[in-house]
Order: sequence, then structure tokens, then C-alpha cells
Amino acid sequence: MNPSNELDRRGPGYFSATRHAWPTLLFLLPLLIAYEGGVFWLGGANAESLRNGADAWLRWGLEAFGLKHFLLMPGLVVVWLLIKCGFTWSDRPTGGVGIGLGMALESVVFALGLWSISRNFGPLLDHFGIILQVPSPVNALDPSGWTPAQQATARIITFVGAGIYEEVLFRLVIFSGLVAVMRMILIPKLIAVPIGLIASALLFAAAHHIGAYGEPMDAFVFLFRVAAGLYFALLYQFRGFGVAVGAHAGYDVLVGLNIG
Repeated sequence: MNPSNELDRRGPGYFSATRHAWPTLLFLLPLLIAYEGGVFWLGGANAESLRNGADAWLRWGLEAFGLKHFLLMPGLVVVWLLIKCGFTWSDRPTGGVGIGLGMALESVVFALGLWSISRNFGPLLDHFGIILQVPSPVNALDPSGWTPAQQATARIITFVGAGIYEEVLFRLVIFSGLVAVMRMILIPKLIAVPIGLIASALLFAAAHHIGAYGEPMDAFVFLFRVAAGLYFALLYQFRGFGVAVGAHAGYDVLVGLNIG
């Protein structure tokens, strides 16, 4: 038997497999379903008020072109991944369950890594009386009649949505888009990628201070957000979209629920 043919049949190794569109789609589908379903389950007639900033911004952009269906945004993410699957189907990895479990474990590890950094960054913020937090759209509703479990569930759902759609906006669209444009005008990849990393991280940090539920602008918080943006962008670049989303959602849950 030809060893190279056997390797092709088994597919790529784990670290390459996690960046393939097929495992990424299988990993993200439950998160998308949980978020979109949770928004309508808890929000009812005010479901749109539970959507996180990046999700709302992306939907507003689509609405500018007359595209308003509530399933359009998650549908576009799924269709994009399916298109990528179509181009790389012959190279898809096997062992989807094992790859998915590995991606989940990586997401937890990377979320804890950034959470640990934020905890060590905390004493400096405490010195200046600054509270590092993740704003939640749940504040737009009146949760006074909810049980504590319902309030916690609603916050977790919105944090999962932030993990998905902030990665879609800042990494998938902005970072990848900037790098693609720079490569089109013949800027070397070794220059284009760092510029894209920094630019997307700066925009990511600034976005947390925009809107009715944005945090007041503060240099220390902004600096940490830039570092977090670089952290997620590097995960996206080297570990793939799925792991970046999982780590982002996990980190937001840890910080948003004040765990630890």
C-alpha cells in the first residue's frame, strides 16, 4: 500500500483539520442554534433587543439592502462554510466528533488563558476604579420578573452570540478582508497580515465603547481590548474560525458572569 495514499484517505492531522470548513461547520452549528433559538425563546416580542452589538450591526448592514429575514445572518455564515466545504470536500478530515471535542477543549483552554490575563490585569484597573466587564443586551429588557436562572441563561446566550458574530465581523470580514485587499494590491503577506491584525484589533476595541450599552472610554480598558483583539485574531489566523469563536464565547461567559 502506498503510504501517501493512506495518509490522503485519513485526511489532515488534527491541527490542520480544525481549520477545515467541515469540522468548523459542525462545531458552530450548535452554537448558532443555541443563540438564535435562545434569543427568540427568551426575548419573545422583544427578541431583537437581546442581540449583541456585532450581530445587530451586521443585520443593519443587510437591512440597508432590503434583506431583513431573521435567519439571514446565521444562514449566511452556514452558506459561507458550505461553499468552502464544496471547494475542499475531497480533503475533508474524518473523525468529526473527536475533532469537535478537541476544538471545544481548545476553546476552553484559550478562554481561560485570556481570562487569566484579564484577572492579572484587574489589579491595575482596580487601582484606577475601573471595572472590566462585558456589556449584555439583556439590560435592554426588563428582567425583573425573571428567575436568577433565566437571567443567567439569557446572559450566556448573548455572550455566545457575541463570540459568534464579533468573530464574523472583526476577524472573518474585517481582518480577512483587509488582508485580501492588501494582497490584491501586491502588499507582501508578511506585511499585510500584521497590519490586518493590528487594524482589526483596534476596531474591535473601539466597538466596545460604541452604542447605548458600550463602556465609557478609558485608556486602560481600551488597551486591554486591543490586546484581546490581537489574541482572538491570532487564534483565527493560526487555529481557525471555529476555535476563535469558541474561545471568544467562553471568555465572554467567564467575564460576563463574574466567574472567579
